[in-house]
Amino acid sequence: MANALEIFRALSDPTRLRILALLRSMELSVGELAQVLGQSQPRVSRHVKILVDAELAERRKEGSWVFVALGDREAVEPMTAALDRWTAETPDPWVVADVARLAAVRADRAASAAAWFEDHAGEWDAIRSLHVADSEIEEAMAGLIGEGDLGALIDIGTGTGRMLELFGDRAESALGIDRSSEMLRLARAKLHGRANTELRQADLYALPMGDGAADIAILHHVLHFAQLPGAAIAEAARVLGPGGRLLIADFAPHDREELRQKAAHSRLGFADEQMAGWFGPAGLALAETRTLEGGELTVKLWLGVKKGLRPVETNRVRAA
Repeated sequence: MANALEIFRALSDPTRLRILALLRSMELSVGELAQVLGQSQPRVSRHVKILVDAELAERRKEGSWVFVALGDREAVEPMTAALDRWTAETPDPWVVADVARLAAVRADRAASAAAWFEDHAGEWDAIRSLHVADSEIEEAMAGLIGEGDLGALIDIGTGTGRMLELFGDRAESALGIDRSSEMLRLARAKLHGRANTELRQADLYALPMGDGAADIAILHHVLHFAQLPGAAIAEAARVLGPGGRLLIADFAPHDREELRQKAAHSRLGFADEQMAGWFGPAGLALAETRTLEGGELTVKLWLGVKKGLRPVETNRVRAA
């Protein structure tokens, strides 16, 4: 851990204090930080380096982008707690203004992804041809899920409804959510007549389901579109009951930068360490991983289990 002198030196500049406050809200690219702060990228990069050296921030390179997140928890938490106390009565006006500009950055990200989904809804399944055959992925997912009844299933970012088509018959109830009305239109056409299945327009950060209401949640090639993958995982974990399972299918880290530019991918894949780092705080144990090679992109499966014992009888909270 960085020593106290390095930490206080790093926080002696107002811009670096602003960066730390922004990173408490979300992980940001250096370009997005520069946009919010109104400074050049090289200048912001220098500030970020100082924070990284003090272990208050960490950098992660994805293609030509560099993302910045909060650093070592032991270094960060005492500082943020002190800053909160010192600014409780009189918030820093720069931080207040930065939060407002950060909302614009979030809106730009969301609008870009939403526009792409609307424009490419009919091509969604075809884009998946970049990786190993869907049939192989689906077989591996089925193997991880196992046999038997699935209880209450939620498919997060259902797209054209393929996961509900594949696993919905084994569920007592199946809920598919998506932000795109066009995607839901296609899913409804595919899943017409399934009495146990409901489709709803909703955000993956605010699932329309009560705490502990689901037995299994699926994120199938969705997480790489998420601005806040950790928050999406935490929200999925929230709706799982004790012993409930979260199955994620997505890409291993790659350098296909054009997918960010042309296909609205926010993340160029995920490492096992990243996934484990998000699972733990969400109350999930990483139970199993699988790697599926064979296409231009490597597909990974991660299975998480909600900590706690599954009750013998559960008075389940139904979808809101």
